[in-house]
Parts: sequence; C-alpha cells; structure tokens
Amino acid sequence: MQAMKAVGLTRYLPINDPQSLLDIDLPKPAPRDRDLLVRVEAVSVNPVDTKVRRSKGPDAIESPQRVLGWDAAGVVEAISPAVTLFKLGDEVFYAGDITRPGSNSEFQLVDERIVGRKPRTLSFAEAAALPLTAITAWEAFFDRLGVDHNGGNRGQSVLIIGGAGGVGSIAIQLAKITGLVVVTTASRLQTREWVLSLGADEVLDHRQPLKFQLAAAGHGEVDFIANFNNTDAYWSAMADMIRPQGRIVSIVENEKPLDLNLLKSKSATFVWEFMFTRSMFQTPDMEAQGQLLNQIAELVDSGKLRTTLTNPISPINAVNLRTAHAQLESGRSIGKIVLTGWN
Repeated sequence: MQAMKAVGLTRYLPINDPQSLLDIDLPKPAPRDRDLLVRVEAVSVNPVDTKVRRSKGPDAIESPQRVLGWDAAGVVEAISPAVTLFKLGDEVFYAGDITRPGSNSEFQLVDERIVGRKPRTLSFAEAAALPLTAITAWEAFFDRLGVDHNGGNRGQSVLIIGGAGGVGSIAIQLAKITGLVVVTTASRLQTREWVLSLGADEVLDHRQPLKFQLAAAGHGEVDFIANFNNTDAYWSAMADMIRPQGRIVSIVENEKPLDLNLLKSKSATFVWEFMFTRSMFQTPDMEAQGQLLNQIAELVDSGKLRTTLTNPISPINAVNLRTAHAQLESGRSIGKIVLTGWN
C-alpha cells in the first residue's frame, strides 16, 4: 500500500513538548461513499486544532496516530463512484469533518457535500485560510442570527467580539456586505488597524468595559451580537448590550453555567454555532456547507471578500505546525496562519 506523509499525535501534550506533534507516514487512503481523495496543497490552523490537541490527558495514547487539521485547499486526486459534484483535477477548499482524520496529511478523504470549489483568483495558501472561519461566520450570521443575505437588515447594528481573529475577520466582511453597521473589539494598534481595514465602523477596547464605550460610540444597544472570543467573560455584558428582541450567537463553549434569566426581560435569543454539526450528524442539509463555500468563492472572485491569510509558513511539517499552534495559543495572532507544501 502506498504511503503518505502526515503530522499526527500519539499523546496529548503541551505544544512546547517536541513529542506533541510528530512527522509520521500513513497509508494513503481510498475514497468510499461520497468521498473525494484530495491532494492537500495548503492547510491553516484554527483554535479547534489546539483544543483537540489538549483535549485528553498526557496518559491517553492514540494508536494509530491521530491527525489534526480542519482547513485545507488542494486538488481532487480520486473519487468514489457515488460522487456527482466534482471530477478529477478540480481545485477545492474545505474544512472537513471533526469525526474523521484531519487535513495535516498529503492526502485526505472528505465528503463532497462539505467541499467548495477553490476561488480561482486565490493561491492554495490564500484559499486554505478561509473555509472553517468562513463557514462559521456564514452560519453564525445567516443560519443562527437570521441576518438577511439580501440586505433586509441594512442599517441595523452588530457587535462582533473578537474581530481580529480568523472568524471575526471574515464576519466583519460578511456583515458589511449585508449592510450591517459593524462594531467590533480589539485592543492593540495592530489589531485595531486590521479590523478597520476589513470595514469595521467602530472599534471598542476589550480591555475596558464595553457598555460605556458602545454608548459613547452612539449605539447604546445593538441588534445582534456575535461572540467569537469568550462566552463566560462576556455573558453579562452581552445581556446588557443586546437590544430587546435581539439575537446573540457564540462559538466558544462555556465553562460555567450561563444565567439565561438575564435575557428573559428582553425576550432576547441566544444560539450556538458549531460548524461541524452538519457533518457530525449527517444532517439532511449537509450539502448546504459546500454550497456556501461556493458562494464564498464567488464573493472572493468578485472582489467583495478577501482572504485573511496573514502568516504563511512553509513547509507543512511537525516543527512548523508546533510553531503555528504556539502562536495561536499566545492569543496574539491576527487573521490566519497557513502552511504550504510538503518536504
């Protein structure tokens, strides 16, 4: 059986341990069901990678090794007979399925229903920066908050908590496309400049109380809140800042109980967004994820949406992935870290 290069883990270790991520060889997989076999050209790193890498104690052993990575761009190398949406040689981008081996390998199997056609105007590295964050931001706004694609909420306001990160960087752009007034959070000069370059209308310092800054910016309360940073830390503030009958979405799991009573008097809605839900549960609308990636590609190719790649690294190997994980865990990364090419 033909072998392929990959980066995986056998134990769940701190990223400063050289054994936390390892260069390995694995059998090249074969497509089944509605699978594409993709030759991976570029991958990006997301907080989910670091969370999964820390998800079990150091005594837990993975055999065979576990491959992380849920963002990739590449070329369709092989297809199963059931595939109808793609053909050999197609350039694609996708986030994948958290219940299956990840994208940190030369070849990866992925269900065609959650795959999009790579934007033709982007390199593989630029495209690999987009899928997970674009899916998350898209689903958060349009599926969870109910924002109208066609501008029906034009002029209404959204507060994006964590605007300089990967998801926030896409969310700012999507919000502006739909005509929302965008207030976001950042603190450092570099992150403030970044979110303003993406179209943010107002920037609040997340190191200071947000309610007073929001009022000073002339908003008082907002129609929507998208929390891409810390649900526990901002729960009370979000309840205070949301407009009556407004809607709040978060992507970060809580560690403490959330007091839903804080939302009752305002009849406010709170909803979770988890971009792996469709693939994890094989929902009837699973193909919507591939469709929205195609819409993202159209927005990119028409100049309405830009890649959020800020830190390219080459090649794809364990040393560079450990570096990328460490940068994410520092909490000071802007946009997306992308790795390209194999040794």
